[in-house]
Amino acid sequence: MSDTPAPDAHIRLDTHRTHPSAVVATITGTDRHIAQAHLSVRGFDHVNERTLVMARIDHEEPYWAERASLDLTAANISVTITPGLREAIDDDWTWANYPYPWCNRQEIRQVSDEAQKIYDDIRHGRLVIHSHTHDPHTIVAVGSYRDGSSVTLHGENHLRTVEQTFHTAAEARAAFHREHGEAVRPGPAPATDTERQAEQARRYLHLAALTESEPAKEHTETVPAYAADPADHDAVLDAFLTEYKDLEKRRTWSDDTTHLFTRTRPCAPNSSTEPAHARPPAPSPPTRPPSPTACGTSP
Repeated sequence: MSDTPAPDAHIRLDTHRTHPSAVVATITGTDRHIAQAHLSVRGFDHVNERTLVMARIDHEEPYWAERASLDLTAANISVTITPGLREAIDDDWTWANYPYPWCNRQEIRQVSDEAQKIYDDIRHGRLVIHSHTHDPHTIVAVGSYRDGSSVTLHGENHLRTVEQTFHTAAEARAAFHREHGEAVRPGPAPATDTERQAEQARRYLHLAALTESEPAKEHTETVPAYAADPADHDAVLDAFLTEYKDLEKRRTWSDDTTHLFTRTRPCAPNSSTEPAHARPPAPSPPTRPPSPTACGTSP
């Protein structure tokens, strides 16, 4: 048995507030960096020193979050799974009209996990997409990895696969152009709805973390002496003229001017015109992701 003490870190895994399947990890303890490292290599994205999020394009976050929790527990890191996430883990759903009907549930996860890795490589800049086109029911593309190899890709979201591998980018691009000709368009295809939803889930937590980390700025309001007591006209005018002696030498202050400076309190807020703070909309109830056909692909 190892004598290494358990890290002082505890992880709480919970569902995302706005995304139907994303998982949020909240870390406490003095050894947070150890827990962060374990979560990062298991598909979680860093938000801040206490928070990470997993938002995948295959909507399999509950499954992979549970796998991560088992690995973390084996590393003597304490993990709590909330009841809401536990319910999502136990709900072993599957895609409707899946184009590979011969695959069992675990094999489907393997296919979508490979698609997730391609997506992550593109998102993190490890795989640069040179060109794309429609062929004819889905997206095909050609790109190069930072290590020098190049690939052609077929499909979108959880169905994207590597079609061919090439030694150089020139070979890959030439083959792609020979096959698709004038239909080829430069750069990557526009993000799919699924990709945008995953990005929004990550951005939501980043914005929430920034809001929570910024301390409220103290605001000191300086009220001019002549506005201190609008009820006392003589005192107000005396204070104003004392503060602006040079102006008083050049101008004669009339009763109308006195009334102008004492009628209202310049620094007092007008409660009737201040906009009410809008309450953020309530999150939509969790829903299952659409079928591959609804996402823009078909068998």
